Amino acid sequence: MINKRNKLIKIAIDSPAAAGAGTLAKAISKHYNLFYLDTGKIYRFIAYLKLRFPKKWNLNFLNKKIKSLKIKDLENKELVSDKVGTEASIISKDIKIRKLVHSFQINFAYNPPKRFDGSCLDGRDITYNIVPDAEFKFFITANIKTRALRRFKELKNLNNEISFAEVLKSIKKRDKSDYNRKVSPLKKTKDSVLINTTNLSKRACFLKIKKIIDRKLNI
Repeated sequence: MINKRNKLIKIAIDSPAAAGAGTLAKAISKHYNLFYLDTGKIYRFIAYLKLRFPKKWNLNFLNKKIKSLKIKDLENKELVSDKVGTEASIISKDIKIRKLVHSFQINFAYNPPKRFDGSCLDGRDITYNIVPDAEFKFFITANIKTRALRRFKELKNLNNEISFAEVLKSIKKRDKSDYNRKVSPLKKTKDSVLINTTNLSKRACFLKIKKIIDRKLNI
């Protein structure tokens, strides 16, 4: 895939679940006028479809859904549920499904709408599989208890019955799946900048990344 326009900024971010990558990616995208995509939400969207339409769910059905997929479809609050997340982790191991999602992601990354100055994608294999030539690569992480607490607070708004212990167990399961799967596992590449958000505020993380980007862009 080749850029149709010159001088587009491409930012690739990988991270384990609930490390704060999505929040940072949104802030960075807004600041630099980049087209933003949370790639994990696509797998959550597919998982949601599987849970909602189990009888219709097959590759042809998914192909049609991916081709007509709009960013607003990924803003469905039901996609955040723990059940959908667990199913998404299983689905993401399927090579055929990954191929469908990859073509969407690559087109998104290299051909953003003209009103944007580039693209910013976050997920699990963005830095080495989707946008390996990105001008900026980051690996966002945090310790597991911090990540579980963040996800717990997020899920509390959807399900008052869920416990912190359940969320912690789910995060550990997701990590094991993401890091150890045979197809496009989560890993930090040598050219990715490590950002640990455990003891940093959202603002501090944003400024840390902004400083790196501005230095390279000579801003």
